[in-house]
Amino acid sequence: MRELALHILDIAENSISAGASQVEISVVRNTRENQLVISVRDNGNGMDEEMLARVINPFVTSRTTRKVGLGIPMLKQAAEACNGGLTVDSQPGKGTEITATFQNNHIDRMPLGNLADTFLSLLIGTPDVNWVLDYQADDQVFHFDDREVKAAIEGMPLTDYRVIEYLTATIKDGVAGINNIEVIQGVNNANN
Repeated sequence: MRELALHILDIAENSISAGASQVEISVVRNTRENQLVISVRDNGNGMDEEMLARVINPFVTSRTTRKVGLGIPMLKQAAEACNGGLTVDSQPGKGTEITATFQNNHIDRMPLGNLADTFLSLLIGTPDVNWVLDYQADDQVFHFDDREVKAAIEGMPLTDYRVIEYLTATIKDGVAGINNIEVIQGVNNANN
């Protein structure tokens, strides 16, 4: 995978396959600690201790469509290549949380990619799941919880073009706002 947003997509799709009704995606950049932390937490089926111990093995998967499970091992490898790591916390019947940590400015850290489009595809593609996105750069935070939108549209489908236009504008503007702040901070840090 060429960008971290695709890893987020893969892990979130695992959450859907695990029967999650709520998935929370968090991306936090902390320039003071030079750290990027990505977390995907769900309330799906979870994993027992045996599966949890084997989940980082690329030749272990619960999917029936292929015999290898590359998502988690590849994310772990990407994080470790950037002085970071990966943790998987899971309990049967309670869900799973996968957290990847990266040295933010590491030369080998792949770009975040298009977080807004990734989140939009998950939200619109699986409207029966509650999706939450928290995107943070230092003290600036963009928070989106689709429950507010679903309550406001009162039964209108998320695939209605007016809803898609609203969701697209809201999420892209929120993510872009955080990205613009990061660019300004980067220029200020370079000038100091």
